[in-house]
Amino acid sequence: MPHVVALYRHPVKGFTPERCDQLTVQDDGRIAGDRVLAFRFAGASAPEQRDGLEYWPKAKGLALQSFPALAALRLSLRDGIVRVMQRGELLVEAGLDDAGRARLVDAVTEVVRASPEGRLLAGHLPLTLVGDGVRARFQDRPRGYVSLHSRGSVRALEQALGRDADDRRFRSNVVIDGVDAWDELSWRSRVRIGGVEFGADGPIVRCLAPHADPDTGVRNARILTTLTDRIGQDRPTLGRLLLTDRGGAIRVGDEVTVL
Repeated sequence: MPHVVALYRHPVKGFTPERCDQLTVQDDGRIAGDRVLAFRFAGASAPEQRDGLEYWPKAKGLALQSFPALAALRLSLRDGIVRVMQRGELLVEAGLDDAGRARLVDAVTEVVRASPEGRLLAGHLPLTLVGDGVRARFQDRPRGYVSLHSRGSVRALEQALGRDADDRRFRSNVVIDGVDAWDELSWRSRVRIGGVEFGADGPIVRCLAPHADPDTGVRNARILTTLTDRIGQDRPTLGRLLLTDRGGAIRVGDEVTVL
């Protein structure tokens, strides 16, 4: 029986996923507590508009597709306090007042500057930490969604890669098992997970983010070319988006039903 095996949310865009036993899907389709903060480039601290909705292009802020070193940082958000760990040591701990945001920006900027991709920050400084720490808003698309992939698809990718591929590389909210590889890409109707019903939206075409090791921040797996050259996809695709306008709770172990 298809079922949920792991749940994740990402408090800060591009940083450490938080593994959860339960997620709350809001009526706007977003996960509560997911991507509630983001580090944005100079001149990009306000949202753009697309189709009449607020939109924050990931290319105008720190994101794993360009800055894989972010994956090596361990970040948590609790009661308005952000803690950033590096190699097991506390790098910075600060609140979301102006002084705290400045400390967080300074610490993260120095880490990224020292990384192999640090040169890409040229012309984008100073960074700004945006978001209130509560409202989920910094997804890659204007409309709220839940992202999902299956363990079956990851296992097929691992076989083609010749190595393990941690679920965290793909930054999905929901990971399921009990379906064949790539089965989720064929969904064309509605899907129920626990008590929440979704419309199956587009498959997720991947950027360079999954190349980054979720522990070291080093690009060490050629995910994109494996999906296209070895698996034979037209575009490098793993997972899909789910949409809803009536939220609820999703729990590890919930059944997944294609309606």
